[in-house]
Amino acid sequence: MALRRVVVTGIGALTPVGNTAPEYWEGLINGVSGAAPITRFDASKFRTQFACEIKDYDELNYFDRKEARKMDPFTQYALVVAEEAMKDSGIDTEKIDLNKAGVIWGSGIGGLKTFQDEVKSYTLNDFTPRFNPFFIPKMIADISAGYISIKYGFHGPNFVTVSACASATNAIIDALNYIRLGHMDVAITGGSEAAVTEAGIGGFNAMKALSERNDSPSTASRPFDKDRDGFVLGEGAAALILEEYEHAKARGARIYAELIGGGMSADAYHITAPHPEGLGATNVMINALRDANITPKDVDYINVHGTSTPLGDISESLAIKKVFGEHAYNLNISSTKSMTGHLLGAAGAIEAVASILSITDGIVPPTINHFTDDEGLDNKLNFTFNKAQKREVNVALSNTFGFGGHNTSIIFKKFAE
Repeated sequence: MALRRVVVTGIGALTPVGNTAPEYWEGLINGVSGAAPITRFDASKFRTQFACEIKDYDELNYFDRKEARKMDPFTQYALVVAEEAMKDSGIDTEKIDLNKAGVIWGSGIGGLKTFQDEVKSYTLNDFTPRFNPFFIPKMIADISAGYISIKYGFHGPNFVTVSACASATNAIIDALNYIRLGHMDVAITGGSEAAVTEAGIGGFNAMKALSERNDSPSTASRPFDKDRDGFVLGEGAAALILEEYEHAKARGARIYAELIGGGMSADAYHITAPHPEGLGATNVMINALRDANITPKDVDYINVHGTSTPLGDISESLAIKKVFGEHAYNLNISSTKSMTGHLLGAAGAIEAVASILSITDGIVPPTINHFTDDEGLDNKLNFTFNKAQKREVNVALSNTFGFGGHNTSIIFKKFAE
């Protein structure tokens, strides 16, 4: 059975450096940092007092007050970017087979704010069980996909993947394969996360995972820099419209890029630390290349996981050298998390959008906040430090890895008939 081709016909983004896909891309290529002191709550007692929050977001610009109260922010974000991507794609839902249209979404945590607030309310009210009737529907991670499918009447496959920070990329891979195999013609896929809360910051602080550079939030996310001290928590969402190629062609759709492959692997090593030799990262990129039926030399750009943690950045760079050999020195490599922070389960979605636009615009976004070379890294690799670089990008690979040893990679290619 020949696999069907899958193309990207719409994108949407809501991020700490831009509230639409064009604004997000403009922020990235200009090296804008989304990190700033936290405004969501009083963070003065926390070891980390900053994050990459969405700026100028007012839920009432998108939803009426009654509707907004029924949704956790992570679901709101999902609906906002799905709407942008659907409009961008030009799909008319009255002219497609809704039984072959589905939603496959990703979220690592789901409704963390809802869970936190309801439990706090319970304890503050002398443990009297007066829970909001929307508590459970607001909290569960799968509700985001449910809301999207209800809005557009999509009756095809509908679910949410949960694999920590690999969640959105897992969702994109699932959507790719469902379309390849003929189960869907159209998919809304991507991911959303809203974990900038007391529980989110406090929990990651307890793990010693977050940067504590409170004196300089905008420079705190510094992947591959000698003085990196942890990631910066981000929030937001991104959506892709994936379509079977003939379906997109028949309706005259604009095609951003072709999604040609995806890989998955497990470190099987530690619940939070990456394999020190990059075993899982090596395997996942090999699996993605094999699935895409291309060679390492075909890749031009890698949007790395690159979280700005001491161990993670080293293991990923080792994996790149193992997989790509001498060609590793011809690649552009960059971590857009240096600007957006780490969106956890939504990271793979916003980074997929960045990878796609690097192909369409011929620009590689930078890894900002590089000040000091790390002797433990091969600094002959082109990490695209501090400034975007123009180059033709025919093939872009995007890595996302998650706690639990979950590894995912996806590969986009410049579209050709």
